[in-house]
Amino acid sequence: MNKNIFYNNKSFDFTFLLNLLDIISLVLSAYVCFDFLFNLNIFMQKDYQGLLFTAVILQYIVFNLYGLYKSWRGVSSIIQFRDIFSAWAIVFLSLVLLGAILKITAVYSRLWMGSWALTCLLSLLAFRQVFKSLMKFLRKRGWNRKNVIIIGAGDLGENVCDRLNSSEWTGFNVLAFIDDNKAMAGKCIEGIPVLVGTNLCEFIEKNKIHEVWITLPLKAEDRINEILFELRNSTANVRFVPNIFSFKLLLNQSITDIVGIATINLSDSPLVGFNLLIKEIEDRVLSLFILIIISPILLIIAIAIKIESRGPALFKQKRLGFDGKPINVYKFRSMYIHKEKENEITQATKNDCRVTRVGAFLRRLSLDELPQFYNVLQGRMSIVGPRPHALAHNEFYRHQVEYYALRHKVKPGITGWAQVNGWRGETDTLIKMEKRVEHDLYYIQNWTLWFDIKIIFLTLIKGFIHEKAY
Repeated sequence: MNKNIFYNNKSFDFTFLLNLLDIISLVLSAYVCFDFLFNLNIFMQKDYQGLLFTAVILQYIVFNLYGLYKSWRGVSSIIQFRDIFSAWAIVFLSLVLLGAILKITAVYSRLWMGSWALTCLLSLLAFRQVFKSLMKFLRKRGWNRKNVIIIGAGDLGENVCDRLNSSEWTGFNVLAFIDDNKAMAGKCIEGIPVLVGTNLCEFIEKNKIHEVWITLPLKAEDRINEILFELRNSTANVRFVPNIFSFKLLLNQSITDIVGIATINLSDSPLVGFNLLIKEIEDRVLSLFILIIISPILLIIAIAIKIESRGPALFKQKRLGFDGKPINVYKFRSMYIHKEKENEITQATKNDCRVTRVGAFLRRLSLDELPQFYNVLQGRMSIVGPRPHALAHNEFYRHQVEYYALRHKVKPGITGWAQVNGWRGETDTLIKMEKRVEHDLYYIQNWTLWFDIKIIFLTLIKGFIHEKAY
């Protein structure tokens, strides 16, 4: 059999296959749930037939809008699963909204709807993973591979080649480097030859090249335009790889189309669109639930504080919230009433004489932070995120710690990745603050709902009691 058949979309349409798998997932999961719960055939129920027909149409439209049938070659499973989850959630919520508008929700079993939503999501993810595993299996054995040439044999070109070669499952096969530097002629990089003075179009046609990756610096604009003009009659895909690998601690690197202009996001919050909605739901629902549960504890703590020393049970401090905007953060008062110098905040130290006996107990168990669940309910904070610092500390450390201000790309949190890794409490040395910021930026860069759940779980295990909590 000719393996090149897999290079021709007209001969073997993977898009059609994925569409078919998704429809099978939707219909099969609906049938299984209906048969399991009611021991009936769903295809004999006209109301459910209409629902499934509408769901298939919505799924086709939404999944295409989300780009779920584009090439996922080289894209991580986490990103693919995230997009599938988002797209299916929109389909399901659209069905619920449509039913509410038409006043027909009572026709359908809520138990079946919930079971179907979960089962369909799991089957969608399972089918995609099986499909991706199959493609990996085929590509590692020479099927469905794409031949690539890299124009530019510099550090960036070598970096790109190394990444493609170390990820064989992506199916990219680098055949050669093309470079204008005569000194590179006859040399090899990672066992791949560097060609100088080669006719691009002839080489592409002769070697059946599917993709041309340009890794030249931005200052080589004229040469890039010459290459594009030279390839104007070629059917090979042409990709330009901007050199963003040299930038460090950047957030949410991605390409966005804004009014037809392709922009590279070097520093952007990952919590936008559907991600932001998920985060908001997580924060509001959990904070409301927790506040209801701990309300008796809050009352007992407030009474204990009032009995021991004069002053309010709660106090608020100005902190920087999302995008660096000032917010009021609530805490239980753990110190005797005292006055700080203007624009100066003195951090609590071990055996600090300002701390009350009740306050010492609260700080040891981190219970003084509990009122911040009200900040979360207000929408000013998150349960998980970088801890908010005093304004004076922000002003000082933003000049001392690289990329410090990027902590404010998300809402501050009650707990965070830095805290569960031990970087909490007094920051009496610069290295402590640098490690805290490093962990905060890692959290922002790698945020997922599951990452939040992991941090909350770790906080429950080891986050309340800590040697640095004083």
